[in-house]
This record gives sequence, structure tokens and C-alpha cells, in this order.
Amino acid sequence: MESFISVKNVSFSYGKDTVLDNISLEIEKGKFTALLGHNGCGKSTMAKLFNALLLPDKGTISVDGIVPETEDEVYEIRKKVGLVLQNPDNQLVATIVEEDVAFGCENLGVNPREIRERVDKALKAVNMYEYRRHAPHKLSGGQKQRVAIAGIIAMQPECIVLDEPTAMLDPQGRKEVTDTIRFLNREYGITIILITHYMDEAVLADRVIVMDKGSILTQGNPSEVFSQAELLREHSLDIPQSAQLIHMLKKNGIKTDTLPLKPDECIRLLEEMLAGTDFRLC
Repeated sequence: MESFISVKNVSFSYGKDTVLDNISLEIEKGKFTALLGHNGCGKSTMAKLFNALLLPDKGTISVDGIVPETEDEVYEIRKKVGLVLQNPDNQLVATIVEEDVAFGCENLGVNPREIRERVDKALKAVNMYEYRRHAPHKLSGGQKQRVAIAGIIAMQPECIVLDEPTAMLDPQGRKEVTDTIRFLNREYGITIILITHYMDEAVLADRVIVMDKGSILTQGNPSEVFSQAELLREHSLDIPQSAQLIHMLKKNGIKTDTLPLKPDECIRLLEEMLAGTDFRLC
């Protein structure tokens, strides 16, 4: 495994309040990682540490081998790791979509011709090119968030950290954003870190890390994490509805080794069960 971000024994406090307590984890290059946990567990603080907006009180964080100890190193990390916030209105600064997407490139000193190429490519990547001359404030929530993501893409980061980007969106807006995230990871090989409390978003990831009270509770691929239903419930965390249904069926005597995490997988399993091909009573 090639790590892009390496977190070693990191602690962080806001005044006297300890938010992260001796955390260690690895983010694999080119992979899609979901970070789960209750509000206040330290997820958003981790996002800012990944981007070097915050620096740890103890321990070290390296991004692509760079430890942020000087201003130049912090600058390099922010070029490599883009951060998308929960509320897109906090990242939209211009009156025209394409000008907003160009803003970050202009701050990086990219020449105008290349900015034009980057903006067009970024807007096409998030399927917002036809809205390039629209006013951002007239867009839907999902469209605004995709424009905010395009602004990060245009700066050509190797990693994008998204801090609960769908929390303020309706189901259609959530789908637009999650489809965009998966496309960027799959087609461009961008390392994705999605901070979310939606289990149906977490199951799309290659790896899930669950945080609780400033520590890592558990981690692994989605099947490994969500098979630990009792552990998650003990910490008042949910599991995907499909997995929850199968756990309930198991408690009532139905045996199956399969744990579906997505609705279509659950439907197929239930069809097999009803056909009597994949389960038996105790």
C-alpha cells in the first residue's frame, strides 16, 4: 500500500478541549476513503489537518512525503490537497460560475490561457460546463457544490477532502455530488477523502474509518466495518439499511454469509432467499 497521507500519533486540542487523541492512520494514494463519526468526534478537524489549515499539537502528518514545518511546505500541501466545505456558499466568491472556478488558479499564478483550459476541463468533469456563464446564486444546492468541486479540480490537486459536502442537500443533490466524487476517483485517479454521516455514501468507498471521541473506533473495507453491527450500535452509530435488514433476519433464524450494503445487493439476496437457494433456518 502506497500512503499519500500518513498520520502518526496525532493529538489536537482547542484550548483545553482535546479533539484528537493520539490518532494514527494511513490514506492510500488513489483510493476513496470515507471518514465516519458523530458530530464533535474530530472529523472536521482531521480534514483541516490533512490540508494543513491546522497543524497538530503532537505527532506528525505527512502528505506525499511532505511534513508541514515551513510556510513553503504548507503551501505545497495545500496545492496537493484541496478542501471542499459543507456549505458551498462559503466557497463561491464570484458572480459568474466560470470566474468562480478560475479564482483558485488565479491565486496560484497560473497563466490565463492555461486557466481557461483548466476551467473548461473542470466544469466538464463535474457536468456543469453548460452553466459556465450562470450566476452561482441561481443554481441548486447540488449544482453549487459541483461548482465548488470544479474550483478545486481546476487547481489540479492530487487529493480532495470533502467535509460533509452533501449535508445541506436534498436526495437529488446528494446523488449529483456522490456521482461526481466517484467519477473523479475512478477516471482521474484523484485520492478522495469523504467525511460524512450518511452510511449509503460510506459504502461507496474503498475503505471506511470510523471515529469516536477523538479516536479511531474501527476501520477496514465497508463489509468489514459494517459487519461489526454491535460495536457500532454500542457507540450509537448506524449501519446501512440493507445491512441492518440482514442482521435482523439473522437474529430471527435465517442464515446467510452475505452482507449486502447497497439496496440492489439486498434485493438480489432477498430474491435468492425467497427462492430457497441461499439460506436455511436454524
